[in-house]
Amino acid sequence: MQFVNMDVWKRSRGLAILVYREVAELRDFGFKDQITRSALSVPSNIAEGLERGTDPDKCRFIEYAKGSIAELRTQIDIGIEIGYIPKDIGDSWIKECCEISLMLKGLIKKLKGR
Repeated sequence: MQFVNMDVWKRSRGLAILVYREVAELRDFGFKDQITRSALSVPSNIAEGLERGTDPDKCRFIEYAKGSIAELRTQIDIGIEIGYIPKDIGDSWIKECCEISLMLKGLIKKLKGR
């Protein structure tokens, strides 16, 4: 399975791009750095994991991606509350995080079941 053909990678990549674009002008560099790092980490860990040779290796990196999507969801929530991210945009991102997390959970289950 090539990662570039997987919906979970495509969706997490798309979300990372949206996050980068939305916070590009943000002057709080600490927050901007943290949220972009966690957003970038999700598709990156999916890619790295799926290029690994064994299912346990693949699974470990998909679990990292699942942790990163939870981290991103937390940062989006905080970003909404402190006024860095418009509520409507943040709410749609949180929904996407939840869906990506479920997709990652299913992928982990599939890899562990082989």
